[in-house]
Amino acid sequence: MTNLDLYAKAEHLLGIEEATEALYDLYRSELDDYKVKTLLDVGCGRGGFMRRMESDGVKCKGVDLSSLMVQECRDQGLDAECIDVKDVAGTYDAVVSIFDVLNFMNTQELEVFLDAIADKMDENSIFIADINTLYGFQDVAEGTMSNDADDEFLSVDAVFEDNELHTKFTLFEKNDDGCYTKYQDTIVQYFHKIEFFKKHKKLKLIDKQTFSLYDVEDKTLLIFKKR
Repeated sequence: MTNLDLYAKAEHLLGIEEATEALYDLYRSELDDYKVKTLLDVGCGRGGFMRRMESDGVKCKGVDLSSLMVQECRDQGLDAECIDVKDVAGTYDAVVSIFDVLNFMNTQELEVFLDAIADKMDENSIFIADINTLYGFQDVAEGTMSNDADDEFLSVDAVFEDNELHTKFTLFEKNDDGCYTKYQDTIVQYFHKIEFFKKHKKLKLIDKQTFSLYDVEDKTLLIFKKR
């Protein structure tokens, strides 16, 4: 199991449903300013945002590197694939990466990722993504939490150091025989300065908005056009 699949298994125990819905509302509001008929959701998760946009008449495609997430999308009849964004064909009116997707890549990986995003856009396309602020990493994300359900227990321990957040997930699932299976892995997120995005050769940062999701000014919304 990859660490992204572990995250997928544990996500319902993280208590992020309200924050996710708030982000969906924000992205949907921003896209209202553009004539979007086709949308590519990179890091689509379980397809919640695609369902919203399809209800507005937008044709959506999702990609995610978690096979578990993609299968849940497909079970709902959504167009989703477990592939890298560089392998997606065609261009789209809008591309989105919702809820820290960019923070899961280091600088080199993010440079390649943004190049691939630009290749899925034309001159009128828009790309919207959100990132954690330094405050969001230091004062919101860092720390420990735990939660349990009927047959599950999750422990999360996050440490932010040298502009990296290392989050250890430990999940216990009860089996039919009463014993528990333990899953454990660490997910790394990276802090990126706004200046990095301003210098990108293929994408032009046209707007940024710092906002509060969990706490004061813990997130920044980035909006790009193709250069």
